[in-house]
Amino acid sequence: MSSGNDCQPQTLTKPTFNEREAAELVDRVFGLKVSWIRSLPSYDDQNFHVRVSAEGADEYVLKITNSEDSQEPDLIEVQTQAMMFLSAEGFPSATPYLTKDGNIMSLESGGTGLGSKKYMVRLLTYLPGTPVAKITTNAQILYEIGRLAASVDKVLSEKFQHPSVKSLHRGQFIWNLANVPLLDQYIYALGQNKYRAVVEQVIEQFKSKVIPKLSSFRACINHGDLNDHNILVDSCSASLENAQYRVSGILDFSDMSYGYYVFEVAIAIMYMMIESPDPLSVGGHVLAGFESILPLTAEERGALFLLVSGRFVQSLVIAAHTALLYPENKEYLTITAKTGWKHLMTMFEVGQEAVEKKWFETAQAYTHHAPA
Repeated sequence: MSSGNDCQPQTLTKPTFNEREAAELVDRVFGLKVSWIRSLPSYDDQNFHVRVSAEGADEYVLKITNSEDSQEPDLIEVQTQAMMFLSAEGFPSATPYLTKDGNIMSLESGGTGLGSKKYMVRLLTYLPGTPVAKITTNAQILYEIGRLAASVDKVLSEKFQHPSVKSLHRGQFIWNLANVPLLDQYIYALGQNKYRAVVEQVIEQFKSKVIPKLSSFRACINHGDLNDHNILVDSCSASLENAQYRVSGILDFSDMSYGYYVFEVAIAIMYMMIESPDPLSVGGHVLAGFESILPLTAEERGALFLLVSGRFVQSLVIAAHTALLYPENKEYLTITAKTGWKHLMTMFEVGQEAVEKKWFETAQAYTHHAPA
């Protein structure tokens, strides 16, 4: 869901390649003949699922980065190298198919829009599986997603090295969870409605109760967007009544940045709540999985409710703002809003103390009976 490296998401230019132009790009840059291509939904980049006439792995995702993020090659390089590193470490992450020149990406011009914008182009291996958004989640997969969130951040923070890793210090990046206060300038997009007061309340509480505590949280590299469309799963059981899943793919590293371990679990909890019929129960299972790898400190646990609320507000406010600029993509941009507003309001109606009690008691139960 990247929107540039600063707090100005309105400046991005989404690529406008049609399928024919995208197929020509694959041929010209990567030397592969496309036999089948279709567009994939995206926030502010452009993605295509392509099948090529070649031996071996023949399905890829052509990723065309928006024009503003394309001006930061070091950042895209680090994100791509992190994907390759995670794949080598055994995580189900995509890897790039090299260009004809032997590079992992190429800066190209094109598209059907006006002007001569340039876009960074990559061809990534296609990962099989079903997005979490399209399954009925259960305690088992929520626990696994919590473990995944902790494991990805832990291995990146402890073992990943790259000369440009400093580019992940993205101080004003609007999607970094530390930057909830920057949303003040986008609240106008909500208009005057019943939700605005809750948004303003979250932002003010975030400023007073979370920001002063950031220095006490443990720092790390965050994936930053483990949402229900960026995690793919495969079924690993024949029983429909007791479905078991395994994570088969981790997508979209464009929101990677330096942050804190507790950010990742908060982000995962928020997005797993989106599709759940019982959203307040979700957090405990995700937290239990996360803490099986990285137990949170008392300070981190104390901030979790406002961090989850803060991510809801980020997603809802930025989507409303971006949808005003790109109404043709409104359906995808506001996908979270369909249930997101309801869940955020429910959290505040139930209250922090009761929600935390539910989360922490659920997580505690796992210490006595961990999942198989």
